[in-house]
Amino acid sequence: MSSGTFISFEGIDGAGKSTHIARVAELFRQAGRAVVLTREPGGTSLSEKLRELVLHEPMDALTEALVMFAARREHLVQIIEPALARSDVVLCDRFTDATFAYQGGGRGFNWQVLGQLERMVQGLPDGSLRQPDLTVWFDLDPLIAAERLASARVPDKFESQPADFFAAVRAGYARRQAEMPSRFARIDAAQSIDAVSAEVSRVVSDWLQGVAA
Repeated sequence: MSSGTFISFEGIDGAGKSTHIARVAELFRQAGRAVVLTREPGGTSLSEKLRELVLHEPMDALTEALVMFAARREHLVQIIEPALARSDVVLCDRFTDATFAYQGGGRGFNWQVLGQLERMVQGLPDGSLRQPDLTVWFDLDPLIAAERLASARVPDKFESQPADFFAAVRAGYARRQAEMPSRFARIDAAQSIDAVSAEVSRVVSDWLQGVAA
């Protein structure tokens, strides 16, 4: 097994998670760790092309899920697993929890089928699944998120969804947390940027101390 560290950052569009990833990276760099910053879907040349398709092209829910997991497989093989094998820190803007939240929650796609794809794509030689060591979930009311996104940029096909879609995505994240509570840390993303940043730093620091203990 690898001796690297894998942390994912999750949340609905507008939750502000991307703002705080760079600060967490700096915490690790100050501790002398090599850090790989990446995202999903994306992270490799092929996965970035698949990202553009899934964000902008209409497609069937199963097709969408398959594209997500195809991009993830390439990402794991080319970026994440080699980095963890080097004992690097991998900080990923979304991972599989997002697929369960968006495709499973938002789209209403079959949760069990997503689980089958997860086992196929993330299986390790010892029979376990590659999951983040820690998942920081930026939880936010969809109405607040929509206000934040209103003037941010031209929305992709997910960002342009109505509030009830994001309520279902949020519920998907909550379901995923309930299934794997030990690796989730929920952050109240409605707080100020400074308050969220402080809480994220505390969560990561506390987690590192627990690992070292």
